[in-house]
Amino acid sequence: MLKAFQNLSAQAEGRYATDAELEFATDYANSYKMRLALYQKLKELEGTFVEEVHQKIVAGDANLLQLGTKDLTGKWKRDTMRVLRYSALAMLLDDAEIHGERLLYWFQTIMRAFNAQRSCDATYAAMQTVAQQKLSSFESALFTPILELNRVSLGSNS
Repeated sequence: MLKAFQNLSAQAEGRYATDAELEFATDYANSYKMRLALYQKLKELEGTFVEEVHQKIVAGDANLLQLGTKDLTGKWKRDTMRVLRYSALAMLLDDAEIHGERLLYWFQTIMRAFNAQRSCDATYAAMQTVAQQKLSSFESALFTPILELNRVSLGSNS
């Protein structure tokens, strides 16, 4: 949304924007109450949401969050909550592009440095499943594209 307003500002400099150019703002305004309610719901569900994701990924691979004998679950939970919070904000603002620029590019570098792409891929795939179970179809449609962006950005080896 913020990026769309920046683009509009550049395109319409010195003139009034057309109705067609403002359509994205109308669409956002029409969805704002639902986005805000979903943001608040995600805030309330954060702990159980992350715990269910954890259960799913560990059920798929019990050693996924192990580095030798070291258990990385605590770090995984902190990182997952951080990304979940930023993802909720990206959904609220309807701005996946800024989410990618502000968080994912930076976090991607860290995850690659620690060779954590496999756990990221599993985490955000499982999170999409949990989102579809816990959220209405409309809420899920708003939120899962951000989760897929997380999965692709953080779980990719390229």
